[in-house]
Amino acid sequence: MQNKPQLFFVVKETKYIFVTGGVISSLGKGIIAASLGKLLQARGFKVTNQKLDPYINVDPGTLNPYEHGECYVTVDGHEADLDLGHYERFVNEPMHRANNVTTGYIYQKVINKERHGDYLGKTVQIIPHITDEIKENILKLGKTGEYDFVITEIGGTVGDIESLPYIESVRQLKWELGNKCLNIHLTYVPYIAAAKEVKTKPTQHSVKELQQAGVQPDVLVLRTERPLSADVRRKVALFCNVAPDAVVQSVDVPIIYEVPLKMEEEGLDEIVLRKLGCPTEPKPDMKQWIYIVDKMKNATKPVKIGLVGKYVELPDAYKSINESLLHASAYNDRKLTLELIHSEKLNAENAMDLLGELDGILIAPGFGNRGIEGKIEAIRFARENDIPCLGICLGMQCMVIEFGRNVLGFADANSTEFDLNTRHNVIDMMEEQKTILNMGGTMRLGAYPCHLEPDSLAYKVYGKDTIKERHRHRYEFNNDYREQYEQAGIKCSGINPDSNLVEIVEIPSKKWFIGTQFHPEYSSTVVNPHPLFIQFIKAAINK
Repeated sequence: MQNKPQLFFVVKETKYIFVTGGVISSLGKGIIAASLGKLLQARGFKVTNQKLDPYINVDPGTLNPYEHGECYVTVDGHEADLDLGHYERFVNEPMHRANNVTTGYIYQKVINKERHGDYLGKTVQIIPHITDEIKENILKLGKTGEYDFVITEIGGTVGDIESLPYIESVRQLKWELGNKCLNIHLTYVPYIAAAKEVKTKPTQHSVKELQQAGVQPDVLVLRTERPLSADVRRKVALFCNVAPDAVVQSVDVPIIYEVPLKMEEEGLDEIVLRKLGCPTEPKPDMKQWIYIVDKMKNATKPVKIGLVGKYVELPDAYKSINESLLHASAYNDRKLTLELIHSEKLNAENAMDLLGELDGILIAPGFGNRGIEGKIEAIRFARENDIPCLGICLGMQCMVIEFGRNVLGFADANSTEFDLNTRHNVIDMMEEQKTILNMGGTMRLGAYPCHLEPDSLAYKVYGKDTIKERHRHRYEFNNDYREQYEQAGIKCSGINPDSNLVEIVEIPSKKWFIGTQFHPEYSSTVVNPHPLFIQFIKAAINK
């Protein structure tokens, strides 16, 4: 679907761009990094994005969504920071293990080397051993020869004790790489309502903090709630030792996909190319992007989707699902109205009030038994009222449980995740998972093949008989019950050809009722919305 511009200029050596942040967290470093990647890609360059996270967890796989938001999964089975989802959605290229590095991973690698004897006779220290390991993980993306630009986002805020080794690594690389390396620093310029003016002092302090660590920013991006005057920008440039034309603003916008267009208006990509000694022609080809963003902003007919989950008070917990629904709605020329429904608060008494006006219902993934009964009730309501319904991972498992209880008559049908003693374990732990003790990185992760039945809804959605989708789970449909389910009206329409794992279930007698063990949201992008979400929204429109 994406029309890539003709490559005008090939960078002889990979250039490295570092994005740091100051003043406060959650300013949107990942969106700025992804937006720059999109703009450079739209000029014909090969780009990849990387996230360096300062926390000591080896990966975010064991983190509660309340702590860190969504855990994203790459095609090669790495549990990653949610910013990698932004990178993929913007640049439409898959991310891998090397695109996300944590302090825990770095220290684990260094300690393993020390135990192996690689540093025999030497005292292992933060400098040079930890910083060398960080630099190696940055540079190896460029050494593949695949990319013209590697854009690396440094997590956290400048001044955090956890970020110091990463900032030191940037300092060293700026000296070692010379004009092949550049730093973009994102800061916050607050507006003080009582004084009726913006304040640049937080930005000045943030830049001084970065300078004290030995890094002089080359470009400043000022996050702001309202446009900044030329005088404000000149003041920031003067006090921060940055060229006036390298101070750009990032004004709040209602849709994150507007940010690349705003950064193009500000000339961020042109500034970066000029400073790195690269030609600034041709201009980025953003016609398709503009068309899609216009649909997102200006579609008038609504489609109302209910997302039933237990983390709905934290929007980042379902970030990829939310964005996939937005992509698919724009593709169908509809304005998404997303109702976030807490599964703990949903029951038979209030189901009609909470779900009755929806065009479609999505049952969210998750872990643990909190809120499970609410999800099952939502599925019963959708099935009995023939409302288009999509279940993802645990959502699919809840579909199986609901059908077992209310159609097959297995009153105690359940998953052994929630009830080890159930007589009808219609969802059970995968055999290979039963001997695993460690929690981190041990689930069924990454992309696996799935064969689709030719006369199924799944086949109609994908238009082919074999697909590959990403997984993150330990439990599966219990094949001992497959015959009973299929006789009663459920179709197991997607099967892994190697393990015989049921990947997709659907009810053909319903208008649109389908559950997937995999996570389609991980592979939906702005220019290539996922077909499951496209057809789900289409079914909701036709309801």
